This record gives sequence, C-alpha cells and structure tokens, in this order.
Amino acid sequence: MSGEGDLIARLRALAPHPAARGLLDDAAVLPAPVGRDLVLTHDMLVEGVHFLPDCPPGDVAWKLLAVNLSDLAAKGATPIGVLMGYGLTGDTAWDAAFVDGLARALTHFNVSLLGGDTVAQPSGQARVLGLTAVGQAPAGGVPDRRGAKAGDRLWVTGPIGDAGLGLQIALGQIEGPRRLLKAYRLPMPRLALGRALAPHVSAMADVSDGLLIDARRIAAASGLAVTIDLAAVPLSDEAKTLGLDPLTAATAGDDYQLLFATSSVDVERIAAEHRAAASPIGYFEEGEGLALVDAGTPIDLPASLGWEHGA
Repeated sequence: MSGEGDLIARLRALAPHPAARGLLDDAAVLPAPVGRDLVLTHDMLVEGVHFLPDCPPGDVAWKLLAVNLSDLAAKGATPIGVLMGYGLTGDTAWDAAFVDGLARALTHFNVSLLGGDTVAQPSGQARVLGLTAVGQAPAGGVPDRRGAKAGDRLWVTGPIGDAGLGLQIALGQIEGPRRLLKAYRLPMPRLALGRALAPHVSAMADVSDGLLIDARRIAAASGLAVTIDLAAVPLSDEAKTLGLDPLTAATAGDDYQLLFATSSVDVERIAAEHRAAASPIGYFEEGEGLALVDAGTPIDLPASLGWEHGA
C-alpha cells in the first residue's frame, strides 16, 4: 500500500459519518434538512507536483478550480461555490495574475468564491493551494464509487492521455500542438455531462490519477473485479500522430474525463447530446482486482497503474 493509501486507511476510523462514504469516494454527501443534499469535495495543488514553476498563474488558478469541479461532475452535482486556501510566497505579481485567472475561471463556470484563508509560506517553499467546492446533489441521488454491479460495463468519456502529452510538451520533452498543452494546464470538467449521466450510472468517478488506478478504485470500493480492454481506450488524433500507446495513456492521469459503470444502453446518445463521446472499455464481474486485455489477449499489469502520492 502507498503512503497515501496507508494514511487514508488510518483516517477511515475518524470518518464514521455516513456523509463521508467510508472515504471511498471523491466527495462527501451531506444530507440537507430541506431541499437537495450537498456534495462537498476538496483538492490541493502543489508547485512541482501538480503544476510546473513556470506555469502561468492564471492557468494554475483555472486548474485549481477545474479539478475540484471535476469531482462534482462525477457526482452529477451542480456547483454552488468554493472556499480557497492560499499560500502567500511574497510574489505579489504572481498573486495578482492568479486572482485575475481565478476571476475568469469562476465567471466561466458561474461559480462564486465564498471564503477561505490565506497564510504566509516560508521563503523559497513550493506554492501550496487548496480549494473546497460545494455543490447541489442531483434530484435522483448522487452516484457512489461503491455502486458498481457485476455485469455492468465500464465506460469512459474521452480522449485519454492528452494531458500526459501536454505535460511532456510543458517539460520540453516533446513538441506537439497547443491543444495538448491546454489539456494539461486547462482541464475542462464535464459538469453538464455528469448531470445528464448521473441517473443512468451505478458508479462514477473522474479520471484524475490515471484510468487504470481510478477504475481499480471503483472496483475495490464496489467489491468487484474489473477487466479493461486497452484496444478500446479512446485516443485523440493528435495522440495517435505522436505515437501514444494506450497503456501509457491509461496510466498518465490528469485527464478529468468521466469514468462510470452502467448497464444502460443510452449513454452514447446522452454523450452525443453533450457533444462528447463515451466509449465502453471493460466490464465488472464477481471477484477482485484489475485485469488487462488487448483486443482480447491478456497482458500483464504495469508496475504503476497511475499516480499515488507517497508511493
């Protein structure tokens, strides 16, 4: 178990409230005495881990908001507002550019800043930023990672792997189109599509740490086994041109696409209505663990399924 996994396992004893969902989901669902329940999620960005030191501050602000809204999208929730924690490093020009970028992102997603906190960081320390997003639950209930059923198919919206290529472009390791760099720096949470899919899925999450590791988390939370066909993982034309292989794409992370389990036959139509594509890439069955095939041929799991802090 990774350092992150070990810590979360220890924290479960401190989270007995049903709203916490056993810390097996990416969001908490707090019952409301009147009206719809609230969905709450919190994500952090650390300089040098989640964004590069030379990343434009406005893009960092967008990503901080977007990754949190992506968790709400995976619950079918409608954003209400956010609370931000901000580490001050003494660079007032960077701070001003960050606020300008945050204003643009909040306006784009029609979300309000509700409050938060600022702290001074030691000189030279990497920037640390946190955001808590609050959303309104969908009328039919909030999808849960624990809800997948044996016989469900595993679907993902796509493409997968573009952000990983964008990171390589940002690092100067490869050359590629600006759209791939934007996929890494400026992810787009699937809010409307998440709301439309929520009534039709048995479990849903976003692809943040990598397609394989996030699929395994759904399977583990649901007490099932999952098999993924790498030949079915959707890749963009740009990724194919650059020679990206599906296994690398499926472990790269930062895609913020929706990953879900369902037996419904309507998901392709629903995705198309939202100008998106959804691809069936696997299935759930009784058992445990993750298995990979490539066009039906079993293949070994890679050493790493995706990103884990403290691994």
